[in-house]
Amino acid sequence: MIMKTKNIVKISTLLSVCMAISWACSDSFLKVDPNGALSPSVVANRKGVEAMLIGAYSMLDGAAEGVGPGAQWFSAPSNWVYGGIAGGDAHKGTDEGDQPDMNPIERYESSAVNIAYDTYWSNVYEGVSRANSTLKNLAIITDATVAEKTRIEAEARALRGWYHYQLKIMFNNIPFIDEVADPLKVPNTVDAWPMIEADLQFAYANLPAAMTEVGRINKYVAGAILGKCFMFQQKFPAAKVVLLDVYNNGTNPVGVKFGLNTKFSDNFNAATKNSKESVFAVQNSVNDGAGAWNGNWGDVLNFPYLSGGSPAGCCGFYQPSFELVNSYRTVGGLPLLDGSYNVGAKQMKTDLGINSADPKTGLPVFTPDAGEIDPRLDWTVGRRGIPYLDWGLHLGKSWTRKQVYGGPYSPIKNVYYKSQSGTYSDKSSWTEGWTANNTNLIRFADVILMLAECEVEVGTLSNAQGYVNEVRNRAANSASFVPGSTANYQIQPYSGGAPFDTQINARKAVHFERKLELGMEGHRFFDLVRWGEAVTTLNAYLAYESAILPQLAGAVVVAIQDEYYPLPQRQIDLQGKDILVQSSGH
Repeated sequence: MIMKTKNIVKISTLLSVCMAISWACSDSFLKVDPNGALSPSVVANRKGVEAMLIGAYSMLDGAAEGVGPGAQWFSAPSNWVYGGIAGGDAHKGTDEGDQPDMNPIERYESSAVNIAYDTYWSNVYEGVSRANSTLKNLAIITDATVAEKTRIEAEARALRGWYHYQLKIMFNNIPFIDEVADPLKVPNTVDAWPMIEADLQFAYANLPAAMTEVGRINKYVAGAILGKCFMFQQKFPAAKVVLLDVYNNGTNPVGVKFGLNTKFSDNFNAATKNSKESVFAVQNSVNDGAGAWNGNWGDVLNFPYLSGGSPAGCCGFYQPSFELVNSYRTVGGLPLLDGSYNVGAKQMKTDLGINSADPKTGLPVFTPDAGEIDPRLDWTVGRRGIPYLDWGLHLGKSWTRKQVYGGPYSPIKNVYYKSQSGTYSDKSSWTEGWTANNTNLIRFADVILMLAECEVEVGTLSNAQGYVNEVRNRAANSASFVPGSTANYQIQPYSGGAPFDTQINARKAVHFERKLELGMEGHRFFDLVRWGEAVTTLNAYLAYESAILPQLAGAVVVAIQDEYYPLPQRQIDLQGKDILVQSSGH
């Protein structure tokens, strides 16, 4: 398994120091490598370049010591701030004063001086820089075979493509930095998509299927990433070709055929990570001597709040929205594609404003909603009276920091099981929220739903229905239900006719299925933007949520301005005049 090597630069620097000491009596002692630089003797060979490649993989978690000016959960690979909160999946949560730089993001009031954007930019471009350093040194080594050099180049270019893809969907107008460019002189006025595609096409064409560690990018992982890039450009026929290859033939780097897990929940369990459904994931580990820094630090704030009685005991962020929870309402096992889940009795019953039960008296009592719901709800959202993994019943208000600000719900997909405490969680830091739970970047369900979307856009609606039903049938398997839950789980596949009778209806069904399947996984905002639905959908979301949570009153999403985030002003200033141009509306 590819591990996140945080200390690769430190180790190389230490080697440089040791070598300098051994040469202290020679003229070469007068030649001193820059502080923090990798010694040429360490990297100018295949082993050294392989180590640099691992360093490039390391930045998949978005965290490098000393990179970026702020808290690095702003560059979390789960994109929970920019894709989840801004996508309407969740509220910031906690209270007004905690991480206040998130408040304007939740209200779509972005400012180029917000520390969040500079942190994201700095850390993701650090990944680009490490990929480019790998390619530069690869060009000068002489002890690798042609096949080895091609494989290393393809992996490095796949990573460079991935990092630029993340920056592209975040900021839109970005500089594409390759290994020969001066990073201080590349403007952001040229569309980066062709260069991103070229990197991923090279990786897809040249990487083998079989690799040595599960965390690497192989041919089919590169294909899935390439397919995503096609989707964001509306290149549906091209996306269909490559995604079909991944669907029909794809295996992970150690030869496991891609497929859906029997249990939906196995996608979010550290004990079952790197399953057949895991196409591309950040490899997280704990209790490995790294002081928790190889754990899932990006989601470390996203746990119920109560100290001593809930997982991690901190910090109450990323609380699912009312609108998201309502979306899981079903009638006859089918979702309400007309949006009526937000109306009247179809809305989910909540415990908003109701205190948690007194442990002695059991009062006040709260009975969870008895209506039909999609079972994926309770693996996506923690709600009062429903089992929360193996932590017992979610206790409601006492598990939230400020219920009237963040709402009554808790995230769950990133949470470790109580039985895993100290094994898949790390107790060596300020919170136990550092876990070995991998961060899913692409699941096979995502691939299937992208294929369904392709089929809708090319007009083969029956094929699209078949793909959507694969995902729904897995959710309908009783193995995917929450053990011990009293909820009324009802979910059925589509049986023909509506909504797959017209392209408009089928498109709505596929888009909604992505919302249900991938909820709280950081996709929603970016999906809405690429569909051209962000302004309408998010303004409707704000109108609904602001009637419940007053901090959203007056918030509005503006076309173009709020569909991409502003380039960090600090980066514009650092590049100098006329290199980076701020996006329209910012």
